[in-house]
Amino acid sequence: MATQFHVVVVGAGYAGVMTANRLLAEHPEVAVTVVNPRRVFVERVRLHQVAAGSGTATHDLSDLLHPRAILLVDSVVGIEPNSVSLTDGTTLQCDAVVYAVGSTSASGTIAGDERAFSVSDLESATVLREALLAANDGTPVVVIGGGLTGLETVTELAQAHPRHSLLLVGDPGAELPPGTRRYIRRRLDDLGVRVRAGARVTRIDDHSVRLDDGSEVPAALAIRTAGFSVPDLARRSGLPVDADGRLRVRRTLQAADGTSLVGVGDAVTVEDNDHVRMSCQAALPLGAHGADTVWNLLQGHEPEPLSLGFVSRCISLGRDRGVVQFSARDDTPSKWAVRGRLAAPVKEAVVRGTIRTMQLQARGLAFPARRGPDAPARDDVLA
Repeated sequence: MATQFHVVVVGAGYAGVMTANRLLAEHPEVAVTVVNPRRVFVERVRLHQVAAGSGTATHDLSDLLHPRAILLVDSVVGIEPNSVSLTDGTTLQCDAVVYAVGSTSASGTIAGDERAFSVSDLESATVLREALLAANDGTPVVVIGGGLTGLETVTELAQAHPRHSLLLVGDPGAELPPGTRRYIRRRLDDLGVRVRAGARVTRIDDHSVRLDDGSEVPAALAIRTAGFSVPDLARRSGLPVDADGRLRVRRTLQAADGTSLVGVGDAVTVEDNDHVRMSCQAALPLGAHGADTVWNLLQGHEPEPLSLGFVSRCISLGRDRGVVQFSARDDTPSKWAVRGRLAAPVKEAVVRGTIRTMQLQARGLAFPARRGPDAPARDDVLA
């Protein structure tokens, strides 16, 4: 079938790859150009392993993108509803744009945080790995933030680099049920990780961090894991954004201004869906739904609203321990969880399975049946 529509996907993370592959697998009349700054896909959920030197996190995009996808290795500097502008001055005209630029760690929230390391992207995690390898025995390492990223980072580093002194500043798993929090604290104790719960870092200096109680703790290496931010591309392009710079989209994932722009992944905020947190779990069904919305808009049909629910959070605590915390649809943790040795292979299976599924989808497999505009709405459930 001759190509009738051209779609540009900005970003090749979980959401962008899913959107491109679903469009190409289900609609031979659609051509898709994916614009991404690199030729590799980065598993952000493994970046703490890159930092620790215990794993890798990259895959060639040619293995994950549909064969008909056109990959342009470049950066986008401006977006309009039917075109994107690249750094080399090229403008790509198209019938629809998918905004899938992802997220990074928040900066500027702590005085001196330019001195801190991060695991928010491949380059930052690689720089941290080299710094850890070069550090002397007993080097004081402070991980800032007791959320899931902080927990996965500090436990991975403690297991891979037991010669260093690890301190976690923050409340470990504060949003999790008491039983899970108690297990996490035991795991941190077993790994020799010290914890300053109830404290907040207010300043990062060259060799220490200052806490909100006025005390200072040694920190030859400080690692910031708390908070996320998004690229300012949507704001710079004059698109509708929230206070944090995320693209505002309707429940259908169409841009709030009603244009043919569709937003998916971490860099968007969905109206009336406050429980959709930044995660690869959310990015994949958002990408699938975004592809359906693009197709409906191209056909002049009204897109369906997003229906999405969570079932669990999988947390690694080193290579051989973990937590699978079950949750309600709105991501509220339940009292049920799998903890310890059994949870570690479950988390690994989920991560490996995600990549395997993406590889199958690149070949046009593992997608649900194509739905027409009159098909009933479904729930996208996140494992």
